[in-house]
Amino acid sequence: MALYYIGLSCLSINQAKKAERNKVLSAEARRILSILADRPIDAIATEENGRPFFQNGSMDFSISHSGAAVAVSLVKGENAHGAKFRTGCDIQLIRHRENLRNIAEEVFCAAERDYILSQDGHPKRFFQIWTLKECYIKLFGLSVFDMSQVPSFISCDTAGKYQFTFNANGSSPISFYLYELAYAGERYMLATAIEGGMGIPPQIRMFSHPPALLSPLISC
Repeated sequence: MALYYIGLSCLSINQAKKAERNKVLSAEARRILSILADRPIDAIATEENGRPFFQNGSMDFSISHSGAAVAVSLVKGENAHGAKFRTGCDIQLIRHRENLRNIAEEVFCAAERDYILSQDGHPKRFFQIWTLKECYIKLFGLSVFDMSQVPSFISCDTAGKYQFTFNANGSSPISFYLYELAYAGERYMLATAIEGGMGIPPQIRMFSHPPALLSPLISC
């Protein structure tokens, strides 16, 4: 049985310099991780690809931050074969960038590009796909340079209707969940995944005051 959590925190640090902001966000992420894991954060190791993990215990985690928001996913438990469940997460501030179209054309598949560009390249749709793909990358300890190799998250039926799907082959099933957050006039996209825990949605825990408004979008 898996216990699957997402810890979220939104801080009032938008005016801070980037280096200072990243330091505060990283410290907040470690605080959330310690609470979710119910243990001091003093035994983190890294896999050969650089992916962090706990050396002891049947827990896996992933950390992300963007803008003023921090997200931590953590899963506890093992599957029927004694293997630990794994998780990945990514959070992104939704913002306009001049190169979003170029990025989509370079690393997204045709259905994903069409889904984004069908709304004139609106950044919300771009970041839906980007966070899902980053989530997959963090799940397996890949690099952003592997983005174009990540399986597609969008399909289009014969009627021209788009839907979120994920049908990649693998030794263990993966479930993805996508959320939109609103905080202090900004909007964020959050994606999280669990490998080996098909159909187990995360329990959301807020660690900031006031809490962000959270809207579930899809699961696949």
